[in-house]
Amino acid sequence: MRLWTGLLDLLFPPKCPFCGSVRDKPEICPACWKALPWTEEARSLRELEGGLRCAAPLWYKGIVRDGIRRFKFHGAAASAGPLGELVARAAAERFPGEFDTVTWVPVSAKRLRRRGYDQSRLLAESACRCWGAAPERLLRKVRDNPAQSGLSGAAERRENPRGAYEAAGDLSGKRVLLIDDVCSTGSTLNACGEALRAAGAAEVVCAAVAFPAPEEA
Repeated sequence: MRLWTGLLDLLFPPKCPFCGSVRDKPEICPACWKALPWTEEARSLRELEGGLRCAAPLWYKGIVRDGIRRFKFHGAAASAGPLGELVARAAAERFPGEFDTVTWVPVSAKRLRRRGYDQSRLLAESACRCWGAAPERLLRKVRDNPAQSGLSGAAERRENPRGAYEAAGDLSGKRVLLIDDVCSTGSTLNACGEALRAAGAAEVVCAAVAFPAPEEA
């Protein structure tokens, strides 16, 4: 196993998710950590239209936007480790004692086949490792709607994810932390939150890696 792990590290060395510099393990390098556009405390928590609350540690701009796009669209799945740790920290700081299970916003089966992985599931798995736990699959995507990133109008983005998700079973009494990569309009998180609540979830709170930068929101 050590030989295999060493070979993988040689072929695919751990890197900083933002600048791509090679590291001893998957982590954010000191230079990027210092340069990251952190959401100050007063703006690291957002109330969404459906009444959900979402926490995020970073603004989606510059090296953060580039790093997340590599993670989602260009095969940089290993970035989930350090990015998920950021999500875990934000959730623990903003929602202490408010959730007892973790799930994620799932991609469609078609997108999963094309991409090869579900980036939000990887984030949820990484976040849960910080707590010695594992996420639960509580949602499934039942409609392959267009990607939110490809839509320009706010009204289009609000309507696009409606009815695209359903709960995977009875969630009576569960207090859920719902994880996604970016919270832009919040429409996708709201659609998932509605499905979770309809299935009996007692509480739903959300966390993401980033919010849109104020000048881009």
